[in-house]
Amino acid sequence: MMIYVVPIVIGFLFAFALQKAGLGHYHKIVNQFRFKDNTVMKFMMTGISVGLVCLYGLKDLGVIRLDQVSSTYIVGNLIGGLLFGVGMALAGT
Repeated sequence: MMIYVVPIVIGFLFAFALQKAGLGHYHKIVNQFRFKDNTVMKFMMTGISVGLVCLYGLKDLGVIRLDQVSSTYIVGNLIGGLLFGVGMALAGT
């Protein structure tokens, strides 16, 4: 059960931080796609960096074990990311 609860709680806290930072507002997201405002990208890169440091810190302390994952299907990820980005830009959200 905890394997499902912890990611949901972390996701909720991250979404709460996004909302409190005002990064869900239309003008912030549109200006990110127009390359006028980097706030969303800075926030996401900070979140990824902190998560990476914490993850490997917990691994080094022996709290968690990172299993090897299979290689990524690059073409599928690129096409999926492109479709997601274009969809967000067209939707204006």
